[in-house]
Amino acid sequence: MSAIRHAPRLPLLVGIAGGSGSGKTALARAAADALGSARAAILAQDAYYRDRGDLAPQARAALDFDAPSALDRELFLDHLARLRRGKAVRPPVYCFVTHRRQGAAPPMRPRPVVIVEGVLLFHDPDVRASLDLRIFVDAPERVRLARRLARDVAERGRQADEVLAQCRATVLPAHTRFVEPTRTRADLVLDNTGALESVVERAIGAIDLALRQRGAES
Repeated sequence: MSAIRHAPRLPLLVGIAGGSGSGKTALARAAADALGSARAAILAQDAYYRDRGDLAPQARAALDFDAPSALDRELFLDHLARLRRGKAVRPPVYCFVTHRRQGAAPPMRPRPVVIVEGVLLFHDPDVRASLDLRIFVDAPERVRLARRLARDVAERGRQADEVLAQCRATVLPAHTRFVEPTRTRADLVLDNTGALESVVERAIGAIDLALRQRGAES
């Protein structure tokens, strides 16, 4: 009699959303570290900005990168679907200085938990439907603005006055229009104004609960 073969368990897709500067990326990285590289991987929605090589550099800089249309929705959904099926993907490598793609990252193989993070994750109903657990990271506007400024200057090589101008022109209005309303779509809302450790602990607790519930249902 042949042994029964069990299908491999598919990844749990955990979405972490919130306004720019809310600390969702820090939470995603800390949660992945806590779970360990054998159990968790991260997919950033930021990698899926559309390539703007068809435009002159000055025209690229004038685009609104805070609207949903700035993202390559089709490719992002395709990669989420592949990960849900346990397949590897190669996310784009995006340059925030030139607004161009620079090829593709090495293959990302799904782990038991795939943490997907991005500002607009919960805005698109098809993206929301791809996620098994949705966590919204909340922080006051002044905190988000300070964090965004520090990140863009240190990590993306931008000038402070340029970052502030963009925040006033597109980032903050987009938060009000596209991001804040999706707070109600989350399974869990976490305030991220205190110690990150406590936020990570609550997120890990929710992920572990979701994994246990999935195990009980299988």
